Amino acid sequence: MTIAEEQLQTEHRLLSPYAAFSDGVGSERRNAEEPCAIRTAYQRDRDRVLHTHAFRRLKHKTQVFLSPTGDHYRTRLTHTLEVSQIARTIARALHLNEDLTEAIALGHDLGHTPFGHAGERALDAVCGFPFRHYEQSLRVVEHLEKDGQGLNLTAAVRDGILRHTCDPPAGTLEGQIVRVADRIAYINHDIDDAESGGILSAADLPKDACAVLGTTKSARINALVTDCVTASAELMAKQQPQISLSSEAESAADELHRFMFDAVYTNPLCKSEESKAKDMIVWLFDYYNHVPNAMPAQYVRIAEKEGSSRASADYIAGMTDRFAVAMFEACFVPKPWTKW
Repeated sequence: MTIAEEQLQTEHRLLSPYAAFSDGVGSERRNAEEPCAIRTAYQRDRDRVLHTHAFRRLKHKTQVFLSPTGDHYRTRLTHTLEVSQIARTIARALHLNEDLTEAIALGHDLGHTPFGHAGERALDAVCGFPFRHYEQSLRVVEHLEKDGQGLNLTAAVRDGILRHTCDPPAGTLEGQIVRVADRIAYINHDIDDAESGGILSAADLPKDACAVLGTTKSARINALVTDCVTASAELMAKQQPQISLSSEAESAADELHRFMFDAVYTNPLCKSEESKAKDMIVWLFDYYNHVPNAMPAQYVRIAEKEGSSRASADYIAGMTDRFAVAMFEACFVPKPWTKW
């Protein structure tokens, strides 16, 4: 018996009957592969996501604050790691598949554009088709990584990546966990970053929400994670498997999100440079859409097969903030003349 087979037996012995088992229907891949002797299917998926170019680029992509000068503000990568930690905690507490949960969490934001949601909105406005980061994340793992070969991930991981934001929710409880963990993470770490940046203070937060969830980041995350585990376990006990927050915690989280939308996400002080970032995205898209051969060979092939608009969106969405700035300068900023 291989190590992987031993781990499969352990899953069936220890995990909830509502878990997505690594030898279940969700572990199927589009292209059949020989099983690994050491790792289960979902462990292999986690490792494949972790070793991608797209994952490494997340360290230089905006979370909320555009190109912050401090070292402690979140990036898209640190956000992803926080989502993964929260999601794994919930999965373990509910006896669900932690490996599947981690694979989805690590891959859920691979398709995010440079400059955060501002970049996403800019691409959506010009590319000629609906551009959604969760759909782009799926496209990254299915079509763009490994020079167009994709990662050949299991069905459950692909479904969880796609459904981490949009409806209907993921078909596995593990995918639903990532959806909740994403929200828990970004609301609270965005508050933390806004406090660090002097945009708001703890005293500004809505008092009713803090009365339910706590007055510190750690307290709020702990309260929401504990509530999610408790509420979801109760539903599972009633044979109504679903990952959920209680109505009280959900209401408090909604109140915090509404507050953050007004105080930070649309705050002119925080977003003063976003118009410049959007303009850069629009100009880059127009340039590559008209000059597709200026893109790397992989995207030239996409342009020939799916059109220059699709290829330009793929190329720009994969850029880091600083690479997008560098490409803008290369395309539009005159270089000094020299006879040498």
